[in-house]
Amino acid sequence: MGARLKPVVLELAVAFAVTAGISDLRSRRIPNWLTVSGLLVGIAANAAASGWWGVRTSLLGAGLGLLVLLPFVVIRSLGAGDWKLAGALGAFVGPRVLVDLLMISVFMAGIMALALVIYKRRFKETLRNMGRLLASIFSFRMPGPEVSLDNPKSLKIPYGVALALTTLLFAIARLWGRS
Repeated sequence: MGARLKPVVLELAVAFAVTAGISDLRSRRIPNWLTVSGLLVGIAANAAASGWWGVRTSLLGAGLGLLVLLPFVVIRSLGAGDWKLAGALGAFVGPRVLVDLLMISVFMAGIMALALVIYKRRFKETLRNMGRLLASIFSFRMPGPEVSLDNPKSLKIPYGVALALTTLLFAIARLWGRS
């Protein structure tokens, strides 16, 4: 029988995610020192809270986060810092909770993107780029430079912020339910 996510580990995950989110918001970077230390702290916290089962859960969560988001890094639609953030966050929360966080964070990022597109009045261009991205996915080709993170004209959402907000809201809901 597996160990449940301990409140103290979830609290550490929130502190880590919020720190990464603030870094992403301020500088559009999530530094390696933060993601690597987050990975190690996540593994250590789960080991202390749940022994070897916690280590196993941490490694599975980290691996899942890195595996699931790798294709988006390869096609340059997600930054490597965001990718490493998901892996480190998986080390804290394990694979089951990480799947929930990733799915909800996609919706959070979508809301952020929609707000930015409306604010910048770039709806038509965004729809055109989404069509190009989908065409590249279905044709198994790399997308053009117009939909890459390398394009200085493209609107960019700090996914680390979306993941941090999702983690914070998830923890509030989880811990509130325990009171």
